[in-house]
Amino acid sequence: MYDLETRRHALALLSDGRSLNSVSRHTGISRSAIREWTVRIEPLPRRSGTSCGLCAETPSPPAPAAEYVYLLGLYLGDGCISAHRRGVQCLRIACDNRWPGLIDAAAGAVQAVWPGNRVCRVRAPGCTYVKVYSKHLVCHFPQHGPGRKHHRRIGLEPWQQDMADSHPWELVRGLFHSDGCRTTNRIVRHLADGPRHYEYPRYFFTNASEDIMRLCTATLDRLGVAWKRTGARNISVARRESVALMDLHVGAKY
Repeated sequence: MYDLETRRHALALLSDGRSLNSVSRHTGISRSAIREWTVRIEPLPRRSGTSCGLCAETPSPPAPAAEYVYLLGLYLGDGCISAHRRGVQCLRIACDNRWPGLIDAAAGAVQAVWPGNRVCRVRAPGCTYVKVYSKHLVCHFPQHGPGRKHHRRIGLEPWQQDMADSHPWELVRGLFHSDGCRTTNRIVRHLADGPRHYEYPRYFFTNASEDIMRLCTATLDRLGVAWKRTGARNISVARRESVALMDLHVGAKY
């Protein structure tokens, strides 16, 4: 890590009108490092001991708890972890570009759980990947494994279940914000005096993993939300009282 004096010297050369390439060659410091110093010159504080509470001698769950449980729901729906290099892993949460509020919420949750790490947003056709790099992502999401989620068993660790039990709406919100939606159902009934048009809101959740479906429905049961299966991979929440609860705690993507 470069000390503050070295950073100030490099930026002083840059402010004198020298190019980024010139300053890099003169100081032997990479261009990317100098570029980052133009945004933040102070070095990030070093953390004492392990950077992962789950790996500590006395393990502690991730914090803040609500943001982690929301992120857990997003991960189970549209998240994945891949190997990077030197033991570093990459977490990616795929967010539809139609919902910028969802992208902000996902990035905010990731930053809250890893406050000392840089959170990236990578645009792709139709979606934005919210990404973070760490050596401890699998500690936070032990559901990671080879292949697709619906091809392997998915279950929560006891400490995850405790957190989900304490913040059940955050888990439901993460699941529905990733693999769910709020829609308006429109039907026409043909009566004796002519057709009648009806509209009512409902929520859908779709996932190919039976384990994740059970996790979702079990949490809805604990919250008193009525649901029904509408297909092998779909559940629907349509009763007025249950939709009102979902609107209060989950809401539509935006």
